[in-house]
Amino acid sequence: MGGIQVKRSIEPGSMDAQVAARAVRRIKDYLMRHPEKEVIPVAGEIGNEEALILPRDAVSLLAYILAQAAEGRGVSVVPSHAELTTQQAADMLNVSRPYLIRLLEDGAVPYRLVGKHRRITVEDLMAYIRRDDLKRRSAADDLASLGQELGI
Repeated sequence: MGGIQVKRSIEPGSMDAQVAARAVRRIKDYLMRHPEKEVIPVAGEIGNEEALILPRDAVSLLAYILAQAAEGRGVSVVPSHAELTTQQAADMLNVSRPYLIRLLEDGAVPYRLVGKHRRITVEDLMAYIRRDDLKRRSAADDLASLGQELGI
């Protein structure tokens, strides 16, 4: 992006939580009052400066980032096509690296080899997480139904 430095992560607690909370409230309030708007104008600070026009999805993402910062959590923005090492992917899943390697070798998550190193796209990892969440919800629903049938 030209000569500007783009920050891709925010460390936990590095942003003023009160400022972030106030900003997220204002953004959410605006989005709720204007559900039909697909682009959001942000007024310029200097006199007759043009409004900055932002896509609604980008503003929603900003609100999410601010909400996390208000809670003192760190946030990282990673493009969906980015490739992760096995350790990074394991960290995102909150599992051990050997467990992730088993998932890769079993075909649960696609990967490619770069030399002898495995690389996983964020997109493929997120797809695995969605599939796994659906399986877990389905299993929980089955258990709840069985519990009702058995009267427990």
